[in-house]
Amino acid sequence: MNDVLDGIRVLEVAAWTFVPAAGAVLADWGADVIKVEHPQTGDPQRGLISSGLIPGGPGAVNYIIEQPNRGKRSIGLDISTDAGRDLLYRMAERSDVFLTNFLPATRRRLRIELEDIRARNPGIVYVRGHGQGVRGPDAEKGGYDGASYWARGGIANALTPPGAAYPVTQRPGFGDLAGGMTIAGAISAALFRRQRDGVGSVVDISLLGVAMWMLSPDIVASKLFEGMATPSFNRASSPNPLVNVYKTADDRFLTLIMLEADKYWPDLCQHIGRPELIDDPRFADAATRFENRAECVRLLDETFASHTLAEWRERLATVAGVWAPVQTAREVHDDPQVAANGYIPQVDVGEGQSLGLVANPVQFDEVAPTLRRAPEHGQHTEEVLLEMGVSWEEIAAYKESAAIL
Repeated sequence: MNDVLDGIRVLEVAAWTFVPAAGAVLADWGADVIKVEHPQTGDPQRGLISSGLIPGGPGAVNYIIEQPNRGKRSIGLDISTDAGRDLLYRMAERSDVFLTNFLPATRRRLRIELEDIRARNPGIVYVRGHGQGVRGPDAEKGGYDGASYWARGGIANALTPPGAAYPVTQRPGFGDLAGGMTIAGAISAALFRRQRDGVGSVVDISLLGVAMWMLSPDIVASKLFEGMATPSFNRASSPNPLVNVYKTADDRFLTLIMLEADKYWPDLCQHIGRPELIDDPRFADAATRFENRAECVRLLDETFASHTLAEWRERLATVAGVWAPVQTAREVHDDPQVAANGYIPQVDVGEGQSLGLVANPVQFDEVAPTLRRAPEHGQHTEEVLLEMGVSWEEIAAYKESAAIL
């Protein structure tokens, strides 16, 4: 495990993936992340294993809880009770970061708003994850990445082919995980500021804002060129045929991203077995390839359709320009670059099972991270309370009152 945040304690009062994913990244980096869960229900995402949404049913590995919660400690704590809330405040006094995605009304009801936590720890970094942001008419409303990020943020529209019957839908946690990584970076910056200036920041990040950042070139251009006729190209009329997707003989796909086309055209033609195209006057340079782009794409379509993806992997292994196979999730899992860089560490998840979890994309000092599994619901309740100086007698009383698990 990387230890750049060793000694930092994060108090996470959050559920699902968006904000907990940030806690997972911080745990990867060495922080002590304490996940607060309701004693009876826990993180609602734990329930997906029994609802049928995760294959295998009861007893199967809940990978949806493992990925955004690895490396944390879990305490079962009912913060709607006076006793549970007092324990939370005591934990906040010992923490560097308070991390939540609870809605404003819930934060007010539970008394975990900024002023409540700051009353017990004035220097704490207070972090909120939102659907649509902290201000505006929808600031009080909830949001999931499929709505606030994918749909409202414009990404679904941008990625849906013209004429499609329905918009393209996202994969699980798609915006949540991008947002979680963003939150982790923001927390690191806030911790640096606190060390430098002694100021505990308030950090706000929304799924809508993350989506806009991801789609920023389109969003900026949409206003800049509003009302103007902008060029439109489909795959068959790509302005640069060397930036395109091509189908192989076995109905797989590969992507060429050779932006400096004149630089790479001769080498590509040699590698695909079409050296006669190098001196073809229709394709002599970028300008002529643009004028004859439909024919150029057609010839490349014809060429790439003549061999399988496996054969193209061999043929293009030494090509100078950038290209990539369009891989399945399973192929990415077994990609030799993934193995070489330690991007999927194996984690012991109990009962003799191991699971490959995807590491966050940051590595420090050229060291691949090692990960620890996600905690069981309330697994560390007693451990955390004992560290706080709570006696066994007090723990028993808290359990009797149902304030803790």
